[in-house]
Amino acid sequence: MNKQPFAASVSVIVPAMNEAENLPHVFATLPDWIDEVILVDGNSTDDTIAVARRLRPDLRVVVQTRRGKGNALIEGFQAARGDIIVMIDADGSTDGREIRSFVATLMNGADFAKGSRYAPGGGSDDLSPIRSLGNKVLTGITNVLYRTRYTDLCYGYNAFWARHLDVLDLDCDGFEIETLMNVRAAQAGLVIREVPSHERSRIHGVSNLHAVRDGWRVLRTIWRERTRGTAVTAQAAQVALAK
Repeated sequence: MNKQPFAASVSVIVPAMNEAENLPHVFATLPDWIDEVILVDGNSTDDTIAVARRLRPDLRVVVQTRRGKGNALIEGFQAARGDIIVMIDADGSTDGREIRSFVATLMNGADFAKGSRYAPGGGSDDLSPIRSLGNKVLTGITNVLYRTRYTDLCYGYNAFWARHLDVLDLDCDGFEIETLMNVRAAQAGLVIREVPSHERSRIHGVSNLHAVRDGWRVLRTIWRERTRGTAVTAQAAQVALAK
């Protein structure tokens, strides 16, 4: 599965539900050196799967067993065969041409390459003032609690080495999946580097994201993981003392 320009295989995970109109735009941006693309279909009622297979005959399709973006990504991660896993959106907001930068960041020593719309060179055509404010508040809380230096907590364009899936131990179904990954990557001591990314507006359709509802879910995740982190640290100390 090793192709140039990188000496590592790359799997791209695309969670999708009723995104048939957007997939031609999304797939057109994907580099030709990617080793596999996995579409995780959330039981679409349109031609999402048929369109995706027509666009990319080598596509692998995973039919989601539950609901939610988090669950879709987890099932896609489990199916991936590449050394590196990249997660992008199916609505046209993430540009596949940026995958090169994410993979290069990992090849240069990072464990987790985190997309950021606020890093120099990044940006967004889609962030509303209330979503931007909420993201900055949640990012600040996370940085204080976990001693991180994130600039953009709630962004779904990320890449990481597949070998770190076990330490991430992902177990949520909703949009808070990005926050969970960022927090657990930090708790695990992974080398995290932000990658500037420009978010575009959704091309067709309406987003399932709800700023207030999903913001509360993110906040609960941040607090819950703080408690979990303390428990994990205590358990590790007990194991060390027992040796």
